[in-house]
Formats: sequence, structure tokens, C-alpha cells
Amino acid sequence: MTVERAILLVVGALILASVLLAVYVNLNWLWLTGLLGAHLIQASFTGLCPVVMILKKMGLPQKSGFA
Repeated sequence: MTVERAILLVVGALILASVLLAVYVNLNWLWLTGLLGAHLIQASFTGLCPVVMILKKMGLPQKSGFA
């Protein structure tokens, strides 16, 4: 697994979990969904993402794009 695919997995799982928590526990969990969306927009402009840095330190290989 590459960093690019792992970040999709991590963010996708967090969004799915926050939506399920909002449906079954409390609607305030939708704030997490909104924060994740805002972070994705911010990361697309700045290229800064803490999860990517962690995944790189774990030794996951990088690709120049999606294949």
C-alpha cells in the first residue's frame, strides 16, 4: 500500500465513522465530518497533512500519482 492509497483509507474510514456516530449517537459528530472536509481542502492547497507525514515515517512508499 502506498501513502496515497493509505490516506484515502484513513480519511474515508474517519468520515464513515463520524457519519455513523452522528446517525446512531449524536448529531454533533457531524462536526468531525466537516472538519475532515475542511482539512482536505486546506491540504489540497498547502500540501500539509499530518497523517501523510506519519505514514511516510512508517515507511510506506510513495507514488507520483494514482494508478
